[in-house]
Amino acid sequence: MIPELGYFCLILLVGISATQVMFSVWGEIRQQPKWLAYNSFLTLTQSLLGCICFSALAYAFIGDDFSVSYVASHSNSQLPTFFKFSATWGGHEGSMLFWLTALCFWSGIFCLFSFKTDRLFTNRTLAVLALIIFGFALFILLISNPFERSFPPPPEGRDLNPMLQDIGLIFHPPLLYLGYVGFAVSFAMTVAMLLGGVFDFAIARWIRPWTIIAWGFLTAGIVLGAWWAYYELGWGGWWFWDPVENASLMPWLLGTALIHSLIVSEQRGIFSYWTILLAIFAFALSLLGTFIVRSGVLTSVHAFAVDADRGIAILSLFFSLSFIALALFAFKVNLWQGNVRFKWLSKETALLVLNSLFVLATCVVILGTFYPMIFSAMGWGAISVGAPYFNSIFAPLALCLLVIMAFATILRWKQCSNKQIIAQLLLIPIAISLALGLIYSVLARHNIFQIYWFPLIFTSLAIWVILTHLPYRQFMWQIRPLAMRLAHIGFAICVIGAMMNSYYGNEIGVRLKPTERTELAGFWFEYAQHSNELGQNYTAEQSLFHLYDGDKYLATTTAERRYYDIRTMTMAEVGLIHYGLDDIYIVMGDKFGNKEYAFRLHYKPYVRALWLGGVLMVIASLLAVFGLRERKIK
Repeated sequence: MIPELGYFCLILLVGISATQVMFSVWGEIRQQPKWLAYNSFLTLTQSLLGCICFSALAYAFIGDDFSVSYVASHSNSQLPTFFKFSATWGGHEGSMLFWLTALCFWSGIFCLFSFKTDRLFTNRTLAVLALIIFGFALFILLISNPFERSFPPPPEGRDLNPMLQDIGLIFHPPLLYLGYVGFAVSFAMTVAMLLGGVFDFAIARWIRPWTIIAWGFLTAGIVLGAWWAYYELGWGGWWFWDPVENASLMPWLLGTALIHSLIVSEQRGIFSYWTILLAIFAFALSLLGTFIVRSGVLTSVHAFAVDADRGIAILSLFFSLSFIALALFAFKVNLWQGNVRFKWLSKETALLVLNSLFVLATCVVILGTFYPMIFSAMGWGAISVGAPYFNSIFAPLALCLLVIMAFATILRWKQCSNKQIIAQLLLIPIAISLALGLIYSVLARHNIFQIYWFPLIFTSLAIWVILTHLPYRQFMWQIRPLAMRLAHIGFAICVIGAMMNSYYGNEIGVRLKPTERTELAGFWFEYAQHSNELGQNYTAEQSLFHLYDGDKYLATTTAERRYYDIRTMTMAEVGLIHYGLDDIYIVMGDKFGNKEYAFRLHYKPYVRALWLGGVLMVIASLLAVFGLRERKIK
């Protein structure tokens, strides 16, 4: 009866959230705030009900309750327990329930930690969150019910998609959803502010920590997703400009702009319109990303569903919530703006340019993602938009962004001195020298010394950013300045990894038998032996490799081809060897004879800098939140 308990709690969740919305609307119409006083209790009740719903579904997975249709479609009794738990969000219905649970969780956390903010503002925020919860709960109840039973139950489940049977599934979707849904708090606070008609530095200060936390979760989810795609899909890359990858990038770009805009609104009392619109569209694009993943309108290896009805329902939520927020913005457009003057060479100007760059980048991603769908819907044929389009437009935007970041440590409000600018520019020759050193360290392995100007420029600028952000004074070790510097350093390190890996990586395809060797980028790959292994729910062919740097033994790794008999799918498990910031990447291909296989061997220079930079940005978001709390305590 546990699934029935989850279903009953889902019904209660719809009813309670609807009641909370009606109470709040009545209180606003009658201008009686007492009707909003029930919001805290109702919100905490919703949080509890959301947790019970998700726990009931997880219990059904762990207990192999195949009478639940969703469990039978995405699990199997032979599946390891930790994969059974993560399979709870491995399909459409479960992922939407997790989204709803995360939304209830965020609402409850906001309710508990907002006791220092204005009560009317808090209650209005909780009411908006209740409206979003109602929409998603009703959608799950009517169209995407994960607790639906099937009788007679099948004796065995269909198993989880082998591509998802990885540790990445345990952490990547939850982090991504917590980031998506986290922007709902910023959205709800912005709508509450519009209802009040007042936007000042205090409200910007209240919104900022919630935005940073959501941005940190989304950053962690994106970085982990790139790492997961890198080692799981076996193609050797980390970003494919896939529509679903773009779905997470769009709110991240606007969320980054929102954080910087909130800084200006809090410190200088300007950029109010920027802040409001960015908060609205950051969450709107999170909903749009959900539509991309689950509607089937765009083809992706990440997509969960191809049900048009579900896609239309999510799209309706997207348009409804966006319309409400934008209508309020239109009616409340005459907000107070600080009468602040500043020079063109100032922090205000830099952040204005930065916001424009992020918005332009978001528009580029939206156009490239949806243009093929629009082109096809108009009956003009089929067209694809790939990496060349995105790379050619993002390159100049990234260059401008790096230049702005390099000056971030010296820019001041109102204006900046020329002496400080000259001091920053003097670091450029050092940055170019270090960039040449990095490039030559990689090229030496290829016995060639061909310098590509594009990665040299980007790497030099990235190193310039790092040099300008190193904490060289005692006060720079305070938490808030350190968080900003660490985030910018992390981004610069990601740029170095992307450039070096894209331009100076190398790969070959070979056919090898046991004991045979081949060479790539100064490394010798020895195919040592072949074996067959039996896993818990798969069989595997394994190839053991020894790696040598010249005559020096480095490490041993195993590349696999796994066959999942229940799903009748074959998956390649890559062999990875870490060598400093470089990766050696081995993919096992088709069989040609007795233990002879095709292999794809990759040399990935500085690819681990991507993950390192991402981790630094996530750490920076945590430091930023602690820095804001530290300031409040003082």
